Amino acid sequence: MNLPFFISKRIAKESTGSFSSTINRIAVVSIGLGLAVLILAFMVLFGFKREITDKIYSFSGHLIVNKYTLSTSFEETTITVNDQLLEDLKSYPLTERVQPYAMKAGLLRTEEEVQGVIIKGVDHSFDTTDFNKHMIAGRFPDLSGESYSTEVALSNRVANYLELKVDDEVLIYFVQNPPRFRRLLVTGIYETGLEEFDEKIILADLDLIRRINNWPDTLAGGIEVFISDTDKLDQAWNDLFNSLGIDLYVDKVTDRYVQIFEWLNLLNRNVVILLTIVLFVSGTSIISILLILIMEKTQMIGVLKSLGASNETIRRIFVFNGLQLIVKGLLWGNVIGLSLGLIQQYFRIIPLDAANYYMSHVPIEIDVLTIIGLNILVLVLIGLTLLIPVAIISRVKPVKAIRFD
Repeated sequence: MNLPFFISKRIAKESTGSFSSTINRIAVVSIGLGLAVLILAFMVLFGFKREITDKIYSFSGHLIVNKYTLSTSFEETTITVNDQLLEDLKSYPLTERVQPYAMKAGLLRTEEEVQGVIIKGVDHSFDTTDFNKHMIAGRFPDLSGESYSTEVALSNRVANYLELKVDDEVLIYFVQNPPRFRRLLVTGIYETGLEEFDEKIILADLDLIRRINNWPDTLAGGIEVFISDTDKLDQAWNDLFNSLGIDLYVDKVTDRYVQIFEWLNLLNRNVVILLTIVLFVSGTSIISILLILIMEKTQMIGVLKSLGASNETIRRIFVFNGLQLIVKGLLWGNVIGLSLGLIQQYFRIIPLDAANYYMSHVPIEIDVLTIIGLNILVLVLIGLTLLIPVAIISRVKPVKAIRFD
C-alpha cells in the first residue's frame, strides 16, 4: 500500500467535525464554484458565437467574390457567372457550396408609409432549410418557377413599420432611369435580431433583379462561397484570392461585418480574464487550506520525522490530501456547471434584450473537449500550487514539532 496516500486518507477521515474539516469544505466549494463559473462562461461564449455567426452565415457566405470596384453602393458591379468560374470555386477542397446573388436598393410603399430597403436576390441554390429557423411567419419565397418570382420575405421590423403581414401585397419602386416598380407578394416574415439585416434586407428572386436591371441569366452581383471549416477562413481567402482572375476580389465575411466579430473577440478577452481570476482565487484558497492543515498536524509531522520518515514522504501526504480536495471540487463544479447549462439550454429561463444582444435568451453550447480541457487546466495549475505550502515541511524540526501546541 502507498503509505503517504494511506495516511492522507486517515487525515481526511479524522478531520471530520474539526476546524480543518470546515476549511476543507470551503476549499472544495471555492474550487467547485470556480470551475462551474468557468464552464458556464465558456458555454455561454460558444453559444453566443454560434448563434450570431449562424445568423450571419444565413445571409452571407463565408467568402464573397465580386468584381473590383471603388463604389460603396449596395449594388455590386456585375460578375459573369460562367461554368468555368463556378467549377473553379466548387473544386476548391474547402468549398461546401456556392450561390450567386445580387443587391438592389428600392422603396417599399404602402398607402400610408414608405420604407427604404435593400433587396437581396438569390436563386434555388440558397439554403432555405438553414434560413427557415429565422422565419417567424409564412414561408420562404418559391424560386422554382420558370419565370421570375415576385414573392419576397420581409424582416419583422420592416413588416411592422409598414403594417404588412403574410399574403399582403406591397409596391416597390426602383430609383433608376427609367424608373420601375413591381407589385410584390409577402410570403414570409423573418427575424434575426441583427440590425444589419432586419433594418433593411428583404429576400427575393435573383431573376427579379436581373429583369429590373436588364441582365442576362449569366450575370449576377457576386458569388457567395461557403466553406466546410470556418477555422480555415483566412487560408481559403488567400487561396481563392490568388487563384481567381485579376479582375475579381474576394471579401471575407469577418471583414464585411467587422463590428460584430470584434464584439465576439471582446467576449473572448473577458473569458480569459475571468479564467485568470478564478485560477488565482482557487490557487490561493488551496494554499491557505494546506498551510492551516500543516499547522494543525505539526505534531504528526514531528512524530513521522522522529520515526524516520523523509521530507519527501511527508510532502506527498499533504499533496495527496490537497489533490483529494481539488478532485472533489472538480466533481462538484462539473455537476453544478453542466446542470445549470442544461437547464438554460432546454428551458431558457434567463432572457435577454434582443435589441442589445441579438437574441432573446442566453444561448448555451456544450463543447466536451473544452470542458475536459478546463478540468485538466484547473487540476494541473492548482495542483502545482500545492508545492508552495508543502515546501515548509523541510524546515520543521522534530523536537519542536512534537512539543508544538
